[in-house]
Amino acid sequence: MAALTVQNLSRTAITPAYSAAANGGDTFVNNGRTWIHAKNAGASAITATVAIGITVDGQSVNGLTFLVAGGGGDRKIGPFPGDIYNSGGSVSLTYTTASGLTLGAFSLP
Repeated sequence: MAALTVQNLSRTAITPAYSAAANGGDTFVNNGRTWIHAKNAGASAITATVAIGITVDGQSVNGLTFLVAGGGGDRKIGPFPGDIYNSGGSVSLTYTTASGLTLGAFSLP
């Protein structure tokens, strides 16, 4: 897994940066006010899964999935409450394919 750099928004503006999705998935440090912008330049839709960092009665909980349409589709998802999504202070993402997928992680300071 690769670690995405979280970009803090500012009143003085930022130039958003995007990283290619890693084949094994990605993580980002989460303060509970962080979200992801996913962009898909590939032809086919990609399903992304956000891991849920809790268990219920000792059982794992399925991750939150979202679809990023092919052909330039983009999605914004989040924020991610830390008590549900964090594992070791970070959120983990996986994808049906990383080909053509770029991500930006953004947060309110």
